[in-house]
Amino acid sequence: MHALPVVSEPLAPSPHPAGSREDREWRLDQLRQRVAACTRCQELASARTQTVFGVGNPEARFLFIGEAPGADEDAQGEPFVGAAGQLLNKIIAACGLKREDFYICNILRCRPPGNRKPLPEEAANCREWLDGQIAVIDPEFIVCWGATAAQNLMGTEESIGRLRGRSFQHGRATVLCTYHPSYLLRNPAAKKDVWEDMKLFLKQAGLPVPA
Repeated sequence: MHALPVVSEPLAPSPHPAGSREDREWRLDQLRQRVAACTRCQELASARTQTVFGVGNPEARFLFIGEAPGADEDAQGEPFVGAAGQLLNKIIAACGLKREDFYICNILRCRPPGNRKPLPEEAANCREWLDGQIAVIDPEFIVCWGATAAQNLMGTEESIGRLRGRSFQHGRATVLCTYHPSYLLRNPAAKKDVWEDMKLFLKQAGLPVPA
């Protein structure tokens, strides 16, 4: 049985000019505080060290979405800081960009036991927070890293192999999908596919494509 969505009270009005960096930071901090107190998924809430909300530029053109925190992320409170995160940093650098050019979050904000795949009801419980972050950042492009991110964001059951190389829309954002860095650690041959996906991303974003 899937958990019913839980809807929080609306956020209080921001004291800063709408759409300003200060406004976005304030709204994200309000969401962060709610996430830190969230116990909708009791199994995850009882086992976590801390919630892993998201990190990055609140005015970013680009939003990266992953699956869920791992042990390193649970310990540090920041997404993509373990081995997969280090590989993601290398991919970003290869694109001629910096981590600060992005906002980065996950489908879940708590670590599943044993790093298992998020359950549908867990993703549903966390969807309010994801939608809130997307609304604040208002990105031009979203890159879904892995099937869990892509399938949950877009409500599809298609495999990541079928989703990559194509463009989708989520609100005003163009959505691209590729393999998760953790998959690349297990299957290095797929790095060439991810690089093709990154070149497509850069081209669509109007950025230089490294040779």
